[in-house]
Amino acid sequence: MPSLLRELGEGATNFFERAGRITRFGLQLAALTPTSLLRVRPVIEQVYNTGALSLVIIMTCGLFVGMVLGLQGYEMLNRVGSEEYLGTAAALSLLKELGPVVTALLFAGRAGTALAAEIGLMRATDQIAAMEIMAVDPMRRVVVPRFLGGVIAMPLLTATFIAIGMFGAQLIGVQFFGIDQGSFWSQIRGTVELDDVAEGLIKGAVFGVACSLIAVYEGYNAVPTAEGVGRATTRTVVVSAVVTLVLDYLLTALML
Repeated sequence: MPSLLRELGEGATNFFERAGRITRFGLQLAALTPTSLLRVRPVIEQVYNTGALSLVIIMTCGLFVGMVLGLQGYEMLNRVGSEEYLGTAAALSLLKELGPVVTALLFAGRAGTALAAEIGLMRATDQIAAMEIMAVDPMRRVVVPRFLGGVIAMPLLTATFIAIGMFGAQLIGVQFFGIDQGSFWSQIRGTVELDDVAEGLIKGAVFGVACSLIAVYEGYNAVPTAEGVGRATTRTVVVSAVVTLVLDYLLTALML
């Protein structure tokens, strides 16, 4: 029993120490952000690397998630004779939950690991140490543009995922099951409010900050070995997924 309590205490201590280090790292990024925004080109390049290069997987997954929603939603609504509400069900599901959450998980798996691996390799090959020797701040030069690129790209990817998902749901509902197209879209216009759209975009922005912060933190603090970089990329995916789901619950509870 004492050994179990000791292990629990050590685990809790390590958790809060790590949370404190990430928080301090995030505050450093926030302090450097205003001046880094003046250097537009590096930020645009990172928006392209994290956002545009992720469009294929985001659009593909969004299409099939929307099509699955169309199939499952029609099957459930058909039991109660409310097939015309398929558009509303798909829109609210994508806007409030599936769009932001699935996009964040895909972002962490594709762009987050790329950010962590890139910065981690710069650490392992002494590029960051060389910058420090030449009096170049690696936080300002390397980390902040990549962080801002992820933060800006994530809401845009979320909006893209939701739009393509709605197209997939409409494709199944209207073209496959024969629901009236006018009824499909009129139900959406009549029930989906601006607050629902704002909720999805706010979640996407918050998840973008969290996933980007975790990715650049893990990469910047990776052990400078091949094994250390591999562990950093693995932690990026795992921690980002857990934090995304926890934040999703907290944001949903607050917005309700």
